[in-house]
Amino acid sequence: MTSSDGKHIDGDVLASALISGIHRVIGQQELLNRINVFPVADSDTGTNLSLSLSSVLGVLQEEPGKHLGTMLAATADALLDGARGNSGAIIAQFFQGVSDSAGEITRFTTYTFGKAVKLGSEYAHDALSKPCEGTVLSVITAFAESITHQVSADSDAEFSAVIDQARVKVDEALANTPKQLDVLRKAGVVDAGAKGFAELVSGMSEYLRDGHMTPMPETALLDDIEPPVKFSAADNTSKFRYCTECLVIATEIDRRKLREALAEIGDSLVLAGNKRKAKVHVHVDDPDAVFGIARRFGDLSGEKADDMHRQQHATHGTARTFAVITDSGADICDDDMERLDIHMVPCRIQFGNRGYLDKVSITTEEFYRELESNPQHPTTSRPAPGDFRRQFQFLASHFNDVLAIALTSRASGTYEGARLAAERSNAPGRIHVIDSLNASMGQGQLAVLAAECAAAGIGIDETIRIVEEQVAKTRTFALLKDLRYAVRGGRLPDWVKLIADLLRVTPLVCVNPGGKISLCGFLLGRRNRVTRFARFVAARIKSGESIEIGIGHAICADDASTLAAELRQNVTTIDTLKICELGTGIGVHGGPGTLLVSTRPAVSANDFPVDVN
Repeated sequence: MTSSDGKHIDGDVLASALISGIHRVIGQQELLNRINVFPVADSDTGTNLSLSLSSVLGVLQEEPGKHLGTMLAATADALLDGARGNSGAIIAQFFQGVSDSAGEITRFTTYTFGKAVKLGSEYAHDALSKPCEGTVLSVITAFAESITHQVSADSDAEFSAVIDQARVKVDEALANTPKQLDVLRKAGVVDAGAKGFAELVSGMSEYLRDGHMTPMPETALLDDIEPPVKFSAADNTSKFRYCTECLVIATEIDRRKLREALAEIGDSLVLAGNKRKAKVHVHVDDPDAVFGIARRFGDLSGEKADDMHRQQHATHGTARTFAVITDSGADICDDDMERLDIHMVPCRIQFGNRGYLDKVSITTEEFYRELESNPQHPTTSRPAPGDFRRQFQFLASHFNDVLAIALTSRASGTYEGARLAAERSNAPGRIHVIDSLNASMGQGQLAVLAAECAAAGIGIDETIRIVEEQVAKTRTFALLKDLRYAVRGGRLPDWVKLIADLLRVTPLVCVNPGGKISLCGFLLGRRNRVTRFARFVAARIKSGESIEIGIGHAICADDASTLAAELRQNVTTIDTLKICELGTGIGVHGGPGTLLVSTRPAVSANDFPVDVN
């Protein structure tokens, strides 16, 4: 296992220890989901950590003789591209620090390992703009401090003893997390992300102590491991819209039939891999058609669809000096997306074992039909840093600057994921990420404003100032018709719905100026709810101020039209009013019948000077 003196570990030993730890995390997936209450009780930390860590198993399970430094570099890169959720991104950054410290060395001593995990801990903290103790950061710190302290006290200590003692300190730090975060104490749980890291350390410690590797549980997520595949040069002038990819895994894939089926719906088809694992690359107009065909041949993972038309608009015939990109948490009318060349990174939606790319492989109408009929409530997850990184890299190669408007950081890890990906880009253009502190139509209004500035020739610095000034002035309100979806998704406890039903009240949700999505009031009774909702919103608009209004609806277009008419009657200073379908960000918890209104002071890009530099 370890070298004969027990004071060094090489790449093969560290890889085996990490595999053991990752298997433990995967085995605890459902427990981690159940205790997930911070930062949002959305029950997906176990799933996110399992998927994140599974993305490196291919690297770790390569043939013996792995060079330590090279293996760690590959591990860090795979984790960055595969990271999901806040904890996944933090752990990815931890391993980036470990890799940077290791450099080109072939084996760790306890001293160099201590330096590596210390740098990893620093990287993990630096990955967040507002680090919070009582989370995975606390156990990472305990792990690093324990090792560095032990090594300074006894430079001859053996690896197994050092890691085992660090495990004890990690468990103590984990048990202390409820004392550091009030939400954990009230729920009577430890932090889910911290628990995941503790399981990783425990699996490593067990392997280094006695050579026992925790086996892969029956609920293994190996289907989500996506090894890099080199494609031949592809035709870049496809008449189709989406460059679509996925990984097909099965015992025996009929590659000829798979190729023939895909060739009928697109072009630039590449089918790489072998009979057990095939990588699909094809240009199509309907990505879900690709995924539907591929599912007939095996299990899928790594679904991706890039909008080539949007990319072509970005690189040909534009005088803009910067590009605007957002995530699919933003709801933006199709004509604005097309007119202003706004780019979008899709979030992911999971109905049980079936996954979708938001607004790409599932339409809004299809989503609500599935939400009503599927007994399994969907989970949503932010785009992986690799999804951002891929689009950032493309845009920053063609523009001097890229401006990303992200979903509120108080409800999602999307902002941190985008910021982390921006830092990893090595393209010549600069990437700027703004936390919208908003969602849905409100986030969309800010993205549209940024794109209008770009179209008007306003410079990036002035645009950032304009948008950031509007962040605090953009408000979003939602009227929920039925609380059962919020309860099913874990956003509200059962008793809130029970009381609302007994009292016959209609709940109102808002995004407060700090970016938190929460209940902000009720309408008594169920009659005339749209009219009274319009009055509620109108009362919160500054008198005499010219205003832009966005209305989002969850397959209730008639109610949206009525709401628009009521707002026009109650607010005489409306500059523009647009109606769009409400996406999944709010809709997954509001369900069909939800109405949303966002308001922002009217700002014209023509009011600001054009950048003449």
